[in-house]
Amino acid sequence: MPVVVALVLFGAVATAAAQGAGSDTPQANVRASKQYEQLLCTNKAFQAKRIAQECGSLQGSQFYDGCVASFDCKKPASDSQWRQAPPSETTK
Repeated sequence: MPVVVALVLFGAVATAAAQGAGSDTPQANVRASKQYEQLLCTNKAFQAKRIAQECGSLQGSQFYDGCVASFDCKKPASDSQWRQAPPSETTK
């Protein structure tokens, strides 16, 4: 049964991605991102595939460990964090 749920979620994310960024509302984009994140954090095979796709070409470089770490699901996600200015913008 979990495989079916994962396929349905993956299908929803793939459909949203195929529609293109211009046709999605911000709310639809947030929903699709949350679905992707849920799938990434609950399906180890999907996570491994995404790591291989995103980080595989970096293997052996100084950037590989950072790339793999970006897929860590244990760090708390903050929906409002993206709205904050980077530290370089807030220090004077």
